[in-house]
Amino acid sequence: MRSSRVIAGLLAATLTVSLAACSSDSDSTATGSSSSQADSASSAEVNDTAFPVTIKHAFGETIIEKKPERVATVAWANHEVPLALGVTPVGMDKATWGDDDDNGILPWVEEALGDEQPVLFDSTDALPFEEIANTQPDVILASYSGITQEDYDQLSQIAPVIAYPEMAWGTSLDEMIEMNSKAIGMEAEGQELITKLDGEVSAAMDANPELKEAKPIFAFFDESDLSQIGVYTAADPRMGFLLDAGVQEAEVLKKFADSDSFYEQVSAESPEDFADVNLIITYGTDDDAANAALLAKMQADPLLSRIPAIAEGKVVFLGEGPLAAAANPSPLSISWGIDEYLAKISEPLK
Repeated sequence: MRSSRVIAGLLAATLTVSLAACSSDSDSTATGSSSSQADSASSAEVNDTAFPVTIKHAFGETIIEKKPERVATVAWANHEVPLALGVTPVGMDKATWGDDDDNGILPWVEEALGDEQPVLFDSTDALPFEEIANTQPDVILASYSGITQEDYDQLSQIAPVIAYPEMAWGTSLDEMIEMNSKAIGMEAEGQELITKLDGEVSAAMDANPELKEAKPIFAFFDESDLSQIGVYTAADPRMGFLLDAGVQEAEVLKKFADSDSFYEQVSAESPEDFADVNLIITYGTDDDAANAALLAKMQADPLLSRIPAIAEGKVVFLGEGPLAAAANPSPLSISWGIDEYLAKISEPLK
């Protein structure tokens, strides 16, 4: 997703992805994957009959008349749906956060791409409409994003756009897979992917049974101002994913059950709001010493120290690398890191 919008709470940290599509043309280069097409040829023939399809979203509805051959994506992880289903996007957003080797592609996406090289869009400051248009997409997937009405209108001049269902950055993993797979004529395959990922998450939860009784929150702390605690609501995929996986819902999350935002600020003057929270997940940095210093500072704070999870040191710092990025679940990151992620956040509970 876009760095300025997505981890809005790292208060606005970032996530980016791009789109790429496979082309039936034998001379396709960076714009498509002929091998991916061969792998999904039989399903493509069957699913051609599914069109036209209509997909409803926050800005109305989009009609896709025929099966897209060139798929582009913007924002965080949308490109992973076609990739997981054997379709290489023609273009996708460059990853600007969590990338371990600064090539703009997260490790699990690199594995799926192999030798394919889709165009990487740089959406750090704004959507690069000209770059997107140059990939000549038949559809633009943005079901998990924070695009505005203006963005949607401009993108729609390029190709049909699949926007988020209701709330910016509030699309669940299942919704993203369902909407994006339907848009490319692979709805049944999308459901199979959801079932597969559910099984992997369930197995990882079984391996970390402490989490099933936990009441965690995913939070953000600004070391320069500890008067506020940023809380990702249940509508955010990070927290929503954990709840769906089987953790218990803390009272502070219930307080924001009707929130129309994926992120809320809670005053440190209300530590009682976190009385039942026994695990806090946050980002911090890749420097263990810096994270330890921040925790010590929080424990010394007269207000934050009244929060049991902080007082007892049950705070998990994910850092700024790929594992931290994988905490925002996506079709490919789950298989890549769910075991490590759940094992890490369960450590303070053992």
